[in-house]
Amino acid sequence: MRRRVLLVMPTATYRAAAFLRACDRLDLEPILATEEPAAVPRAGAQLLINLSGGRPAPPLALAALLPIHAVVGVDEASVLAAAALAAQLGVPANSPEAALATRDKTLLRRLLSQSGLPQPRWATWRPGKPAPDVGLPCVVKPKALSASFGVIRADTREQEISAGERVRRLLAERGLEGDGELLVESFVPGPEIAVEGLLRDGELVPLAVYDKPVPLNGPYFEESVYQLPSRLAAADQGAVVEVLAAAATGLELRHGAIHAEFRLGTGSPTLIDLASRSIGGRCSSVLHFASGATLEELVLLNALGDPLPDTRLDPEPSGVLMLSAPIAGRLTNIEGRERALAVPGIVGLEITAVPGAVVGAAPASDRYLGFVFASASTIGAVHQALLGAREELKISIAP
Repeated sequence: MRRRVLLVMPTATYRAAAFLRACDRLDLEPILATEEPAAVPRAGAQLLINLSGGRPAPPLALAALLPIHAVVGVDEASVLAAAALAAQLGVPANSPEAALATRDKTLLRRLLSQSGLPQPRWATWRPGKPAPDVGLPCVVKPKALSASFGVIRADTREQEISAGERVRRLLAERGLEGDGELLVESFVPGPEIAVEGLLRDGELVPLAVYDKPVPLNGPYFEESVYQLPSRLAAADQGAVVEVLAAAATGLELRHGAIHAEFRLGTGSPTLIDLASRSIGGRCSSVLHFASGATLEELVLLNALGDPLPDTRLDPEPSGVLMLSAPIAGRLTNIEGRERALAVPGIVGLEITAVPGAVVGAAPASDRYLGFVFASASTIGAVHQALLGAREELKISIAP
């Protein structure tokens, strides 16, 4: 009998296909937990779970699927449900409390403060209260969500108040306003990097440090380019990994994938965000490990407690460009795909938005139009290839 892995994923995820391919390659039986089973491309079985509320499945529904050997939340929206399901099933995973600390940014900040780890100055901002003073410039953001949705820089007190009003409107439009509390952080200057890793019984296995060569200085912070290997010195990468390991310990994270964002402009790595899941979108395709394993395979093997194959990265430089909508509206067309693919160094292009789709623009978007992949002999050539491909793509959006 093949081992069963419960994959918790919303139907809107980018990550389904990659994890299902990984299950095939590892000869695992995937059981899907999702809010709309009919929308899932295929699975060994299907289980209906209301992910929007993060509620676990009824015990009888789980009992019918036993044995289940691992539970994996494939993206940000499934982290809490996956932790709750793993607790019900008694399989190794982060506790629901630890998972919550990576979803609630105010709780994350509070726990990091208790651990004395480097992070921005921060304060919460409740409706009807004066805007907090953490210094200027500052960044106003929701307490949850990802992909930089609702994240706005303010350089003056007036801009801070305006940003707060706008973020609350954006959340209300999506029915996500909750108690209306926001998070305000001091803006940390300098380059931004991301880190990928796995936790095995509390021990951090670092997998990759990504450079973000396009400056993220605001007023919005939509992701653009990830590149690797990082140009950061080995000693500086070690310092980043050390802070990440300490943060995971302070949050009582012990199992599974983690993805973190750091700023490097203050003399020591400053932790901006930490998620208890692997990198989002289709970006995992940029990771090429010496063993030939994909990131999703490593995540699944780690969840099962199996030995990991060689996790060293292929030294050949690679990168991914995330295509964001320049304006909000209805997507009519994306032209120039053949020309983009013909740019030297470009190895792949995936358009994930379909014509007719309503798309948002920063700071009101948490979806990308597509992803462009490059590989070349130098990291500079990778960057130029990605920017060159972007120039060839003509995005048409009807306001």
